[in-house]
Amino acid sequence: MTDTDPVLRALAHPLRLRMLSLMWPGPMSAAELARELDVSHALASQHLRRLAAVGLVELAEERTRRGGRERRYLTVQGTPLSDQHDGTPMLVETMANTLRERAGRRAEGSEGVTVDAELWVDPQTWENIRSRLADLATELHEAARPPHTPDTIPLGVSMMAFPLRGVTRPQK
Repeated sequence: MTDTDPVLRALAHPLRLRMLSLMWPGPMSAAELARELDVSHALASQHLRRLAAVGLVELAEERTRRGGRERRYLTVQGTPLSDQHDGTPMLVETMANTLRERAGRRAEGSEGVTVDAELWVDPQTWENIRSRLADLATELHEAARPPHTPDTIPLGVSMMAFPLRGVTRPQK
């Protein structure tokens, strides 16, 4: 695993994926992340440093708080997940862990969308759907607000859609 892309290795931890999601709509400090994720400040700081080291988060502001300096970080906009190929198994495992954790927090009686499919479609249909899924993901990210913003609800979204290696059969 030593030759794995450092960005991919940073992404391959469920807690760091959650941190990136939480810091997408606005900056957060290690202390704020620790409270939101119910982990120690030291652990949140360690993961935040790892994300910063590979350029997935950036320092958004420094402010004085309780006599000290508080650094608040923001997720760098854009997603490095979409085009990762070499680390797909690592990302899948991380996303599976995240999905299991989120499913355990699903709101009782809430409506959602669950899809699992292996389909054969023409290339133009795939490109159209892929583009629309990317647009929906962008729309959700743009609508995201900081945790606990009044009149918002927390959502869990996990999605992977990609062409499979397939057996091509001759046309009749």
